[in-house]
Amino acid sequence: MRVDSSLIHRLFYPQVPLVMAAQHRGRVSAMPVVSYLSVSEKPPMVGVGCMPTGFTCTLALKARAFSLSVLDRSQSDAMAKLASASGAKIKDKLSEAGLPHSIGRRWKVPVLKDALATIECRLAATPRFGDHLVLVGEVVAARASDAFSNSWDFNRYRPMLYTGWRDGLTFYGSP
Repeated sequence: MRVDSSLIHRLFYPQVPLVMAAQHRGRVSAMPVVSYLSVSEKPPMVGVGCMPTGFTCTLALKARAFSLSVLDRSQSDAMAKLASASGAKIKDKLSEAGLPHSIGRRWKVPVLKDALATIECRLAATPRFGDHLVLVGEVVAARASDAFSNSWDFNRYRPMLYTGWRDGLTFYGSP
C-alpha cells in the first residue's frame, strides 16, 4: 500500500508522548510532544520538534528554556486537555489541565509534580526544518521516579501511547 506523504509521521506511532512546558512573564503553557530525540550525550542535549506559531513554542523561545515530562497512562485525560486547548487564552495551561507544577530545581521552567520523569533544558539552538523548529535544549537537570533505574520498570510505569488523531481520541493506555 502506498502511504501518502502527509501521513509519513504516522508510521512512527504509537509513540510515548511527553509534556513540553515553558513559562514567560507569568504565563505557563504546555503541549504534548511526540517528535523528540536525544541529540548529544556530552553535553546532554535533547531536541523537540514544534510549530513556531504554537503558543508553548513561543513561550519557550522567549524564555530560552523548557521542560519535558513523562506521565503515566493514568494521566491521559490531562494530556488530552493539553492537546485540545490553546495556551494563548489561558494564563496557566498546566493548572487548567489539572497538572500541578512548580518551578524547576535548576532552571526557571515548569516542572510537573506528578511526572515520572522531568528534564529541565536551557535553549541552545533552534534550527528550522520545513514548517517546524527543533528546539534543542541543553539538559541542566533530570530526575525520575523509582520506576526508573537505568531503564523503565514496566511493573511500576505504565506508558501512555499516542496513536494520532482518531475520532477525537488522541491518547491511549498501553496494552
